[in-house]
Amino acid sequence: MQKVRIDLVSDVACPWCAIGYRRLEQALETLDGEIDVELHWQPFELNPDMPPEGEPILEHLCRKYGKDAASMEQAQSEIIAVAEGLGLNFSGARERRAHNTFDAHRVLAWAATQNLETPLQLALFDAYFGEAKNPSDPTVLREKAIEVGLDGDAAEAIARSDQYADEVRASEQRFMEAGVSAVPGFILEGRYLISGAQPADVLVDALRQVAEENANR
Repeated sequence: MQKVRIDLVSDVACPWCAIGYRRLEQALETLDGEIDVELHWQPFELNPDMPPEGEPILEHLCRKYGKDAASMEQAQSEIIAVAEGLGLNFSGARERRAHNTFDAHRVLAWAATQNLETPLQLALFDAYFGEAKNPSDPTVLREKAIEVGLDGDAAEAIARSDQYADEVRASEQRFMEAGVSAVPGFILEGRYLISGAQPADVLVDALRQVAEENANR
């Protein structure tokens, strides 16, 4: 069975990242027994300059994109419909606030050393879009770490420290230099960038192509 590495550049505050991962899961279901994927999550901050208290999501999006509230509300409704159609919990999406996620990324970097980064990513998507919680709140990170089998005290301690800050900054810089300016970004074998939450069949075709190239190298 061919193995393909995917670096998934993502932010836990990005709705299309949650959608994109679910579509990747669908692609992998199709490729079961054909291609084995080695998945590595990579950090991206949608709101690197957001103050700790955050900002109401609709207000933030209107200011960021220069659109009126009705337009942004319609866009959010469409995103929520897509997410819920994939079985994702977006019940708190309208109540969420825009937050900086750097502390979440640091705890996720630690979770990766325990091989539990994907479960924690998914738990944080659920916390943010399903429960409208701040994914960088140390107590939320503690709660979600415990949910996926990590040491909650350790997770909270990391969130309240600056551990893994250098690693996260270095990864952010590396993937920006690789051409990732928006998320999600799927980088296959360090060679091909697929931008956006593409349909599962697009990911299936791309993974098959890369696996075939690997086999012929």
